[in-house]
Amino acid sequence: MAFNVINEARRCLNCKNPMCRKGCPISTNIPEVIHTFLEGDIDKAGETLFKNNPLSVICSLICNHESQCEGHCVLGRKGAPVHFSNIENYISDNYFEKLDQGAVEELELDKVRKKGMRVGVIGGGPAGMTIAILLARKGYDITIFESREKIGGVLRYGIPEFRLPKELIERYKRLMVSLGIRIRPNTSIGTTITIDDMFRDGYRAIFIGTGVWKPNTLHIKGESLGNVHFAINYLTNPDVYTLGDSLNVIGAGNSAMDVARTALRHGCKRVTVFSRSEHIAASITEVEFAKIDGVEFVTCVEPVEITDEGAVFVNVEHDEEGRHHRIEGTEKLYPASSTIIAVSQGPRNRIVSTTTGLDVTERGLLVTNTFGRTTRDGIFAAGDVVLGARTVVEAVNYSKQVAEAMDEYLCGLDR
Repeated sequence: MAFNVINEARRCLNCKNPMCRKGCPISTNIPEVIHTFLEGDIDKAGETLFKNNPLSVICSLICNHESQCEGHCVLGRKGAPVHFSNIENYISDNYFEKLDQGAVEELELDKVRKKGMRVGVIGGGPAGMTIAILLARKGYDITIFESREKIGGVLRYGIPEFRLPKELIERYKRLMVSLGIRIRPNTSIGTTITIDDMFRDGYRAIFIGTGVWKPNTLHIKGESLGNVHFAINYLTNPDVYTLGDSLNVIGAGNSAMDVARTALRHGCKRVTVFSRSEHIAASITEVEFAKIDGVEFVTCVEPVEITDEGAVFVNVEHDEEGRHHRIEGTEKLYPASSTIIAVSQGPRNRIVSTTTGLDVTERGLLVTNTFGRTTRDGIFAAGDVVLGARTVVEAVNYSKQVAEAMDEYLCGLDR
């Protein structure tokens, strides 16, 4: 593994104007990291990655690299790009293992000057984890309020084990605990405890990173039938579902690929993914893996009804402007034991409905400025609850900006 990674790293041209960095949503300085690694200082390379992206080791596994860093590599124009995902994973995993074992002193608490200010983080997903780590390193007393049993959010409950090992999230938990971060599991803000209660108890600022866990619906007949489920619910715990021998998946994004591949691993013999577009929205890599696993695809169709026997689709055609039109008379039943709807998610309104002063968009997403400040003083937000369902690395990048804004706000309170 190490030999292959070194050889791959040596392929980097160390471009003066690195397109790979421009393609990275979090602007990772890829040539610098590779150069440092090849110079023999893997710890410094790991530190560089971690400081830029606290979830680097996770992103190395789940990012859509072919459309980001690797997709922008100049070597990819005529051949294979530098596969930085493998290099990043090797370096980050090595560094994180040393953090986990206490072998790296850079994050030791005795080097952090405590500010004596309490900050609440609602939601233990990618955005909340990033905020918690960054602000804890700045000396704030952090408490994460997680509505589920374990932290991780979409990392734990929305991405299958074969793509992202859950032990990696447990390593992050140990790191956060070592940073003095407190975690309250099974605690939903907006029910027993409200944001007003948190301000009453001395929290000087609050971050909302609750993600989007309310499935979007198709608004077609049959969605309430017993053999119909939603992707985000299924991925949370596939073991409790009985899907039968065959499955129709409506939607063709990365979540749909996760559903399809997971279902095959849980006993389904035939899984078909349906897309209204002629192009599959999921990343090329995920589609290729799905095809290798045996997933079938049907494109240019739109669901019109779900029945006990399967789903009825109608063919669609697309005009020059990209709009789709149904072709009447082409309705067809695609038989399946179960149907899973995978057409993204939206936010729940539990916090907004119990908190005054928080504005939301028509989609129910929190309104913020560029730096994550909501319409109520002292409350910040980032991640999917602001942007809608996006990638993990986008959530981390936005959360970095918000962490700086929160630090500036809190420092202003102390003057």
